[in-house]
This record gives sequence, structure tokens and C-alpha cells, in this order.
Amino acid sequence: MGIHTLAGTLHSDASADAGRWTLTRAEEVNGLLAAMAAGDAAALDRLVPLVYGELQRIARRQLAHERPDHTLETGSLVHEAYLKLVGLDRMQWRGRAHFLAAAAGAMRRILIDHAVRRKAAKRGGGAMPVTLSGDVPSTQASAEDVLALDMALERLRELDARQALVVEHRFFAGMSIEESAEVLGVSPMTVKRDWIAARAWLNRELSA
Repeated sequence: MGIHTLAGTLHSDASADAGRWTLTRAEEVNGLLAAMAAGDAAALDRLVPLVYGELQRIARRQLAHERPDHTLETGSLVHEAYLKLVGLDRMQWRGRAHFLAAAAGAMRRILIDHAVRRKAAKRGGGAMPVTLSGDVPSTQASAEDVLALDMALERLRELDARQALVVEHRFFAGMSIEESAEVLGVSPMTVKRDWIAARAWLNRELSA
């Protein structure tokens, strides 16, 4: 198995970025999310420029786990995620963190689809060992590694859907404990417990 661990404390700049938000900007974002939920098709186009920097940060984080020769770049990954978000008709958004979590999920599925196609087109090739820690992996993952992590995460989702979501928020989106708690509607302490338990479970699965 190429993936050895999912250990360490996740370092995230999400909370720092959130601290730079003005009240006016936050209110504008929440207003646009409400408009999207009400069916305003143009609201997403007005929202994206306000959160584009955060979408780029999430895209860079997810691409950091990929091989250096990946065909997608930050801008194209954000664009493909945007196209998926357009299809979420009348989603009841629960604020900025909820929207960013959905964007991160869309990016992850895009990268999984690319990994599936890459594996089909390039059988073999030799998986490279990769350590998935809280920050950036020491070696970029092969298609096999990406798919192995995805399958393990799906098995975890069957056992505990909330823990799987915490992994998506913390590891893939770089969200803070507080942001993940806000999206899930639970306490930060609950998210901390889920994060610890989920990492331990995934470590066992990926090292088997």
C-alpha cells in the first residue's frame, strides 16, 4: 500500500483567512447564499468572486496531494468545481463554511474521476510511497494511492458518515475545527473527537 499514514495535526489557514472577513462581506456572502437557495441562478456568479481566494486555497491544497504532472491546475480545478456547484439547485446553504465544504467535496470528486481515468490509461507504473500528514504529503500520490484513500474513506462513511465528513473538511478542505462544527451543526469538541477517531481508523485501513 502506497499510503502509509494519515497522522499529525492538520495545520489550516482557514481560520486566519476568516478573521480577515469584514462584517459587510460576510453579510453579502450570506445574502447571496440565501438568494441561491431561493432559486436565483445569477447569485452564484456574484458569489464566486467574493470567495475565489478561498476556492483557490482549497484547490491548491488538494492538488498538493497529487503527482507533479497532474493535468489539472488550480484555476481549472476551481472552474470544474464551479460547474458542479451550478447543478446544486436550491441547496439550503448554511453559510460560507457550508458552501466551501461543498466546493471542496466537488473538487475531490473531480480528482477521483481523473485518477480513475489515469489508472485505466496507464496500468502499472509503480506506486510511490506517500505520507499524508496534516499539511502537505512528503511525496505526491499515484492514482492507486488516491483511489485507495477514497475507497477507505467510503468504507468509513458507511460506518460513520459524520467522521468521513470531518476528514473531508479538515484534510481535503483545510477547514478549522470551528468551521467543520458549524457546517455539521455539532460542537467543536465533537469534531475533535471525530477527527482523532477517523484518523486512527484510516491509518489502520491504509496500513493493512
